Amino acid sequence: MLKINNLHARVEEKEILKGINLEVNAGEVHAIMGPNGSGKSTLASVIAGKEEFEVTRGKILFEGEDLDDTAPEERAHKGIFLSFQYPVEIPGVSVTNFIKTAINESRKARGMEDMPANQMLKKIREKSEMLDIDRKFLSRSLNEGFSGGEKKRNEIFQLAMLEPKLAILDETDSGLDIDALRIVANGVNKLRNKDNAVVVITHYQRLLEYIVPDFVHVLHDGKIVKSGGKELALELEEKGYDWVKQETVA
Repeated sequence: MLKINNLHARVEEKEILKGINLEVNAGEVHAIMGPNGSGKSTLASVIAGKEEFEVTRGKILFEGEDLDDTAPEERAHKGIFLSFQYPVEIPGVSVTNFIKTAINESRKARGMEDMPANQMLKKIREKSEMLDIDRKFLSRSLNEGFSGGEKKRNEIFQLAMLEPKLAILDETDSGLDIDALRIVANGVNKLRNKDNAVVVITHYQRLLEYIVPDFVHVLHDGKIVKSGGKELALELEEKGYDWVKQETVA
């Protein structure tokens, strides 16, 4: 599904990604871990096509298609979803209206008509019930006055409604208490299937107790320096990141 070959990227002349190689197949969950400044969020942003980052070398292939020069909204229409570490507030636009617009814009990009209102309503009802979301929540302005947990739950609701092929969760556990973390993780687990894939970016192993990865990759200084199974996350929790850096130097 996603294949990254020798990816180098920079922002404002500073090189951040220094040769990333990664392959993610349908049905898989990959966790990307690493210390601050290692390039985790940059990698997520580059895959999603955020324009402040410049790819200087390498390729990103999504379902065999080169994403070079593909705008962020086109990547979203192709099925790439990025959850933001700090979601923006949009006063005056309800959660429901935002998601209706997003779905219909995506359908338009694929040459389809708007989703019929009764079908949209049914889908909203089904997904909100699946994620234990109060219907009153859906009438509130997008992220305005939301707690950290509510913002992240809203993003998981968007994920459920849009049904992307690839979901990238950028530090979705940031600032969540244990109850909010469990709710968000349960939502992600309910949405996992053999036809989609999830990339979880996190500092900590605690999220991976709830969203169990098939593969764990350690990012350091813009490169993936170690990969393994879920047990690697436990090792990182116990030893920290210094031992990985030491192995890399050695």
